[in-house]
Amino acid sequence: MSESIQYELHELDMLKVDVADELLAGLQQTQKSIAPKYFYDERGSELFTEITGTQEYYVTRTEIALLKQYGAEMAACIGPDSLLIEYGSGSSEKIRILLDQVKPKIYAPLDISRDYLDSAAVGVATEYPWLEVKAACLDYTQPFSLPFALLDNCAGFFPGSSIGNFTPDSAIEFLSRVRNQLQDKGGLLLGVDLKKDDVVLNAAYNDAAGITAAFNLNVLSHINNLIGSNFDTSQFVHFAQYNDKLGCIQMFLESLSNQRVEVLGKTIEFSKGEMIHTEDSFKYSVSEVELMARSAGFNEIKSWTDEKGWFGIFYLF
Repeated sequence: MSESIQYELHELDMLKVDVADELLAGLQQTQKSIAPKYFYDERGSELFTEITGTQEYYVTRTEIALLKQYGAEMAACIGPDSLLIEYGSGSSEKIRILLDQVKPKIYAPLDISRDYLDSAAVGVATEYPWLEVKAACLDYTQPFSLPFALLDNCAGFFPGSSIGNFTPDSAIEFLSRVRNQLQDKGGLLLGVDLKKDDVVLNAAYNDAAGITAAFNLNVLSHINNLIGSNFDTSQFVHFAQYNDKLGCIQMFLESLSNQRVEVLGKTIEFSKGEMIHTEDSFKYSVSEVELMARSAGFNEIKSWTDEKGWFGIFYLF
């Protein structure tokens, strides 16, 4: 590693027993489930990056276009010499669009996949040697304390419509935690996938190349490695569909046979056609985002949307 870069990696304790208990509890429910955060081992993170490049997945290219078009306005909201915290940083692709505009003092990417986080954060630190990069491996979906001090000027960045993976009530809880974490020192730049024709939505989560299917199935390989279960990925298939009543895409893994899976010494039985729920992706209207933000304690909201009204970036403060 070059001596010229300013880089730190902090690893917060994530107890394996908690992970094991959470996974087993989800698989023992009447509606079996696996939390979407378990998508993101190194392979899962790579597959998600591939998804963002598919023709059907409009989310990333639309958000990137908004960041490029309105980045200067967003930077003016944040202000210079800030601590810029990215929740769920992934490949850190989008932050690069903002860095030259915002000129933060410190960039703090947070992610659950340690190796992928380390690689991406080192890449940012190398490309921007003037920037301090303080990465933290942690589960940002749960309450946590930052492993470094805040600056007088702070901002959060939560792109990609990851807020949609929370239920509406849980989304408000998460936004409230971010609001309290920032301690009135700044605001949150939030990407949100907006409501639209369900034909567009269904296509985005069922790409023709099958990358989303591979991403979904990879969660089983990840938990096999994580807790020693013995899921056979060839016995499950990807299923995703927009639920108009709930206002969200729901993603599942469907069992192709009657089968038994060993998980932490417990036998989990599946009938043919039974589903494991792996993700919800809620879609919102602009007014619903504003209501959610105010419920979380943010008083002011500035927004930018594309011409089709498919995606919005909101600065909450």
